[in-house]
Amino acid sequence: MNLSDSQTGGPAPRRVSAMEAVLAHLRDAIERGRYAIGDKLPSEAELCRTLEVSRPVLREALRALQTMGLTVSRTGKGTFVVANTVEDPTFGDYAASDLLEVRRHIEIPVAGYAALRRTPENLDHLAHLLDRMERETDTTAWVAMDTLFHLAVAEAAQNPVFRRVIEEIRDALARQSAFLNELGGRREQSNREHRAIVEALTDGSEHDAVEAMSHHLDRVETTLTDIVRPQRTDPPTEGGPEA
Repeated sequence: MNLSDSQTGGPAPRRVSAMEAVLAHLRDAIERGRYAIGDKLPSEAELCRTLEVSRPVLREALRALQTMGLTVSRTGKGTFVVANTVEDPTFGDYAASDLLEVRRHIEIPVAGYAALRRTPENLDHLAHLLDRMERETDTTAWVAMDTLFHLAVAEAAQNPVFRRVIEEIRDALARQSAFLNELGGRREQSNREHRAIVEALTDGSEHDAVEAMSHHLDRVETTLTDIVRPQRTDPPTEGGPEA
């Protein structure tokens, strides 16, 4: 079974990476009961051989399964199934639902304050970050700048407590960002949403800044929901699901 890169259907197909294909295959096997709760997944070597993918690709997929709460990795023992449905992914120390709730209560009003209080230096910093993000093609580098962007918006609000809050959830934000970009192709869309936020701050419009940040978090939630609760398809034919 070769889960090589392919494309999704629809009017604007997006490349499906080998990692996404492996993840979809393993997740489907768990949800359909091929691997039951308590079962140990085959070894990395066996999965790589069966699925015809590299070990780094497989390990990314296994990490995503763990983030989704379907498996746990036990050092020296392997990966075990602990659930057969995805409920609430965990990013670092925080569940996705808790993280989003806090972000809505903090980052939306913070954007409004930033529009009223930002300095020319704040705007220059945000514009520079955004330009770099729009040129960046490496996901890891982009994710690092994504967290810096949200910190910079908090700094523009001129209240150190806001920055401290974002600092506290910074690792979780990075993990969530990587998850959404790897599985939801969010990078280009997120760049556009960030651009709208910066434009609102530049205009000094509290209303537009609040709306832009609200829209950004809405899209984060929608993408996360699409990943966690995808449309079910017909059972795969013999030989595994299409990649």
